[in-house]
Amino acid sequence: MTRIQPIAPEQATGKAKELLTAVNGKLGMVPNMMRTMATAPAVLDGYLGFSGSLAKGTLSAKLREQIALTVAERNRCEYCLAAHSTIGKMVGLTEEQILDSRHAKAIDSRNDALLRFAGRLVEQRGKVNDSDLNELRDLGVEDGVIAEVVANVALNIFTNYFNHVSEPEIDFPKVAFLPAANDSCCSNGACSTTH
Repeated sequence: MTRIQPIAPEQATGKAKELLTAVNGKLGMVPNMMRTMATAPAVLDGYLGFSGSLAKGTLSAKLREQIALTVAERNRCEYCLAAHSTIGKMVGLTEEQILDSRHAKAIDSRNDALLRFAGRLVEQRGKVNDSDLNELRDLGVEDGVIAEVVANVALNIFTNYFNHVSEPEIDFPKVAFLPAANDSCCSNGACSTTH
């Protein structure tokens, strides 16, 4: 059940109305998460600004969605898992790539390492070790790319936590979590069966 009431775009005023109108113009809809963020226009503005800045970075839209799926699965964010499964398809991810991303895996060795790194960031609360970074550097991953992965993980942790607190109605096709009992998403064994 929704715990923070969303703002209907047609009833919004001031900065909230401006932001929701911009979202509708870009997406052709206003997702419930953003309607809920609009209760504090600074929150929605911050989210849109951070997300927009990262979209201009070096990571492809596909890889950003793969990171979002990795993070959503680990944080058990039902809303984000549904949203990013849908958006992932829109940017060209296959069903198999979406499932692999939820396990922090990819066929390409570079992206596979980046997704495992993203998963470790969540599991270890950012306290990765030198070997985690060296694994990426051995694949030729530059520090700027590492920084962008950290930023994308942080953005998705924000939306996961926001949705955990607010519980917006899911307005994307629902997706079931991977079973926790055989939680192979924790590729390095650092996390338990609960997330």
